Amino acid sequence: MTDTSTFPDDLLQLQERLHRAHAAHRAYLAELPWSVEPLAGWARGERFSHRGDVPDSPGWSEEQKETVDRMWAEIRELSIAVVDHPHWATVAREDVVAARMQLKKETRPAVLSDLAEAA
Repeated sequence: MTDTSTFPDDLLQLQERLHRAHAAHRAYLAELPWSVEPLAGWARGERFSHRGDVPDSPGWSEEQKETVDRMWAEIRELSIAVVDHPHWATVAREDVVAARMQLKKETRPAVLSDLAEAA
């Protein structure tokens, strides 16, 4: 099994930034209205809803849409940087998946609140 001593520092930092970017994105989406476009809500009996009554959604503002797009762009860029890192060429092909999972595990904060504090 691969350990962190075999991962270059810049790769570890990229993966940590990717974890933080995902966490920030999830937290931001959780604060937004449930629909991107304005839509009427419904009462629990009108449609199936595991949340009960669903209020009207005012939709997202242009600024919110741009923020989500910017966050996705950052996640894509970091993901590409991690996957394309030269380190992976030094790992035996049959070990790449295990090494990638080890990198994710080693750089993931022990407590999810650590991500929010770091963001």
